[in-house]
Amino acid sequence: MPARADHPLRGIGLIVTSTVFLACSDALAKYLSLTLPAIEIAWFRFLVFFIILIPMMVTKSPNVFRSTRPALQVWRGIALVSSSLFFISGLRFLPIAEASATSFIAPLFVTALSIALLGEKVGFRRWAATMVGLIGVMIVVRPGSSAFHPAAILPIVSALGWASTLVLTRMISGKDRAITTMAYAAITGLCLLTALVPFAWAAPSWWDVFIAIGIGVASTTGQWIVVLAYRYADASVLAPFSYSQLVWVTILGFFIFGEVPDLWTVGGAAVIIGSGLYTAHRERLRRSQVHLPAEPYPSA
Repeated sequence: MPARADHPLRGIGLIVTSTVFLACSDALAKYLSLTLPAIEIAWFRFLVFFIILIPMMVTKSPNVFRSTRPALQVWRGIALVSSSLFFISGLRFLPIAEASATSFIAPLFVTALSIALLGEKVGFRRWAATMVGLIGVMIVVRPGSSAFHPAAILPIVSALGWASTLVLTRMISGKDRAITTMAYAAITGLCLLTALVPFAWAAPSWWDVFIAIGIGVASTTGQWIVVLAYRYADASVLAPFSYSQLVWVTILGFFIFGEVPDLWTVGGAAVIIGSGLYTAHRERLRRSQVHLPAEPYPSA
């Protein structure tokens, strides 16, 4: 891993590239959700994640599971699994653009969780941005209307799981190595899903297995590129470009599933993105005032 360097254009290029891989992972997961249960898809995803990490765990990082906060590492892994499960479950019933737009409320949940778990103080402006983001979600899911689908709740719960993952990552940051955090996430997710998958197993075809491997590779690659991107630029620079994932999932949704997002989804997504960007801006100002290191808001 290269040392921290100030190359914002390189960071922007990497973050946009990561969103392509993450969008492909989501599109493949939606495609596979038509034939396989969400638990099985998530199990394949974490199995591939674990296999990819094995060479690093074995050859480059002795005592990789030695952690100063093992309980938090396990809870982080559980939160990550829940985020993946709920999002994949929602993809089975929702247009991919709608599910993705809703899941981008995660940074707003981070604001609320930071108060309870980190003891942070949140001012009126950030709370106002959070409320605006929630309004954006309501615009997308339209509760009470004929367009509302109960599965629209699933990406919201997924976003809460991802926000919990981010806050727990912040609590662990600086205490454990990155490879330790990744290893705990992989093994926790794989163990938990291995215990659950026999109750929701459907015999996959070889084509299903091929797609499932693609999901794991695309997801792991995307997340790794995110880590690289934040080596070259701060979160305040990269945050706006992480939302380009919505562009890719919309394009993939159109060509693969024939989905065209309606004006409500587009408008709600714009509100969510705007509130998320403002929240990231306030976070940057707060950290600059107290001289804290910038922290990323990875893609959901």
